[in-house]
Amino acid sequence: MNSPLKKFGAALLDEKLMPTALKVSVVVGSILFTINHGSALVQGKMTSQRWIAGLISYLVPYSVNIHGQYTMRSRSRHEQQQTRQQKKD
Repeated sequence: MNSPLKKFGAALLDEKLMPTALKVSVVVGSILFTINHGSALVQGKMTSQRWIAGLISYLVPYSVNIHGQYTMRSRSRHEQQQTRQQKKD
């Protein structure tokens, strides 16, 4: 698991990152879903393509939030390693 993409893929299911990402996904995804598909839902015109797009309305904020948390965690670890190295020198 050396590549950044594989590490990010693992972060998508990281139990420490998921709670915040799920909350953000529900709030932001619901807003996006309502904006993009609300009228079709109310009018009963939701097609399978619209349902897939609706699902993506929730997956994107989840992924973006995980990416932000993953990036901050990686930077924090890198800074901690640099601090430890400087103390040794």
